[in-house]
Amino acid sequence: MTHSFTRTLGMRTILTLVFAFLYIPIAVLVALSFNEGGLPTAWSDFSLKWYISLTSNSAILSAALNTLIVALVSTAIATLLGTLLAIGVEMRRQYGKGLEALIFAPMIIPDIVLAIALLSFFSMLNLTMGLHTIILAHVVFNLAFVCSVVRARLKSFDWSIVEASADLGASALTTFRRVTLPVIAPAVIAGALLAFTLSVDEFIIAFFTAGAGRASTTLPMQIYAMIRFGITPEINALATIVMAVSITALTLSQRINRGIIGP
Repeated sequence: MTHSFTRTLGMRTILTLVFAFLYIPIAVLVALSFNEGGLPTAWSDFSLKWYISLTSNSAILSAALNTLIVALVSTAIATLLGTLLAIGVEMRRQYGKGLEALIFAPMIIPDIVLAIALLSFFSMLNLTMGLHTIILAHVVFNLAFVCSVVRARLKSFDWSIVEASADLGASALTTFRRVTLPVIAPAVIAGALLAFTLSVDEFIIAFFTAGAGRASTTLPMQIYAMIRFGITPEINALATIVMAVSITALTLSQRINRGIIGP
């Protein structure tokens, strides 16, 4: 009894220390974003002035707009292609490890390697760098994540209802719209939210595939540029906003994702 209690207490202590290590720095960042003083590490008084100052910062507003454009467009394309890829792979039912590796390679390859590969590919095609190259790069990165989420739902999908729909004379498009899509819709939405979150947060690939100037600068790139001159409460406020958006999207994705795996 004493041994069991000691082991439980020890596990709880370790778990508490791990969570403290993970989340205390984030809590400090959020708290200091409301710090009225100009010093980023010394608390003076509660204030929203750093959030208000963000609304008049043209560089940040431009970066936020670019991030939103990249995230929305890349998410839409990655969701469409990832869903079709998942359906195609699962309909085939028999696939080798080689195809599996090709699908999930962007998830496994380090970001820096994928970024250099994409930069080399765009340079080979003589593409002018800009938002369009960031979007294409994010599609490559996000497609595998969307495919993974949708395939998890398709593992329990009853393909006989698709065959029954075809036997009743429905076209392939009608079958997809009225039979397949309603069943996998939660997974598609969850995959889209995950792709949106990854796109908003992604820095390395965007940094390598962006053009010069403010026209193709995203929020993570803007935060990096600002940090080079020192940490300020304004950066803390901006980081808090980005984190809040990411957490909200991830939370929605997880809630929608509940019940996807299984009947």
